[in-house]
Amino acid sequence: MSEHRIFSTKFSSVYPLYLQKAGRKGRTKAEVDRVIQWLTGYSEAQLQQQVQREADFRTFFAEAPSLHPNSSLIKGVVCGVRVEEVEDPLMRKIRYLDKLVDELAKGKALEKVLRQ
Repeated sequence: MSEHRIFSTKFSSVYPLYLQKAGRKGRTKAEVDRVIQWLTGYSEAQLQQQVQREADFRTFFAEAPSLHPNSSLIKGVVCGVRVEEVEDPLMRKIRYLDKLVDELAKGKALEKVLRQ
């Protein structure tokens, strides 16, 4: 089975789409960044460095300081797929991120998005 193309997609090409999606619903770049930082453990500077160096999703998650321990609490459907049932670990992390941005864009309180 061939590898999914999202793994080699540059995070920097998807990041503006996350910002745009959340922005359409009145959410800020700071909120999107906070969600990404919560999931990955990146600092603001580290996150911006990943964007600037155009790391692909595989590298972005491989170099992430630490996946948040509460990330396993992220449940639901993204693009018709239940995130908790995704078998590939990298794809599950990408779906987690998609789900968090979706929840933010749908107006969910940041504390709930961050599973606090």
